[in-house]
Amino acid sequence: MGAAQRFYGPLLGWEFVPGPDRWGPYVRAAVDGVEVAGLSQLDAAWERPVAWTTYFGIESADRAADGVRERGGTLAVGPLAFDAGRVALAADPFGAPFGIWEGEPGEDKIWLTAPGAPAWIELRTVDPFAAALFYGEVFRWDGRDPAEFEVRYEDERVVLLSEGHSVAALRLAHDLAPHWEVFFSVADTDATAHRATALGGRVLDGPADSPYGRVARLADPEGGRFSIQAGPR
Repeated sequence: MGAAQRFYGPLLGWEFVPGPDRWGPYVRAAVDGVEVAGLSQLDAAWERPVAWTTYFGIESADRAADGVRERGGTLAVGPLAFDAGRVALAADPFGAPFGIWEGEPGEDKIWLTAPGAPAWIELRTVDPFAAALFYGEVFRWDGRDPAEFEVRYEDERVVLLSEGHSVAALRLAHDLAPHWEVFFSVADTDATAHRATALGGRVLDGPADSPYGRVARLADPEGGRFSIQAGPR
């Protein structure tokens, strides 16, 4: 936990506040007073690699969990009570892990604009169209107000828009195990990538321009992979 905070704090401008610790050490990362991510310490006996987990907000974690099972996914944990809501951990039919979070809807949209906040999530998978059907049915994207959620195909990706902003994509990737990758917003991609190496991390890919801004793929000192992005969405 200490090593993670020493890396992400100065890299993304995060401040840390204590979180619920019923399952072990846990802190929340905040940007301008708004909580945007969480860091938890795994028991060494789990022997799992360090990784970021993407959680999808939903009105009913139990109903979404039923949808995961009915559509060929795997439910690993929960749903169970956690802090101010209910959570579950699952994997889609192709093996990409993700989380489900039922809680009070937030009013802040800081994740779209502020440096240090999540700006984009992207699924790398062997069949993005089948994956889009799975997630769309589990989270009922098609049954919602089109002004709130819209799914379209652009730039060789299936893209999810929320209130007119591109927030997620599903794209083809054969060279990596299926996974969701989080992109954190930064003011300067090149400078942040350089800062990451100075803090003990690694640059895995980029920096490079993309249809959605200038991006780079990084790894923290313990091997946790994530991306950074500068530019409007």
